Amino acid sequence: MSPTGPVPLSPDEEAVMRALGRFLLVMPRALDADLMREQRMSASEYAVLRHLSETPGQLMRMSELATACDMSLSGMTRLAAKLESLGHLRRIRCQEDARGANAVLTEKGLARLREAWPTHLASVRRHIFDHLGDLDLKALAAAFEAMARPED
Repeated sequence: MSPTGPVPLSPDEEAVMRALGRFLLVMPRALDADLMREQRMSASEYAVLRHLSETPGQLMRMSELATACDMSLSGMTRLAAKLESLGHLRRIRCQEDARGANAVLTEKGLARLREAWPTHLASVRRHIFDHLGDLDLKALAAAFEAMARPED
């Protein structure tokens, strides 16, 4: 803040702020709708399977998986129960801490992720990357990462 008070946003800054706010509301819904329509899978289900597929042993502690998917532990527990009932993951007791549980991706879950991946990829390209033209993607990713870091 300057000695005379906050500096107002420029018209371009205001336009970016408003567009970003709309993007943050609309984009998750659009990606979810495409997966639901074409794959009968929510974006949250896809995210769980993707995160598990990317970890060593295709295993994650439930609390870490919840954090990675930006969900509460209770929400993750409900979603994991659904995915377990579909045969896409198994929940097992954590070896290091008997109170904790791990989620493990099954072969069926990996196959389901591979089946849904083309739909998700096409959706991401259509809704996001087709609109970015020749923007510097490395700089854009770095800016988003910097914005997402917690302030000290």
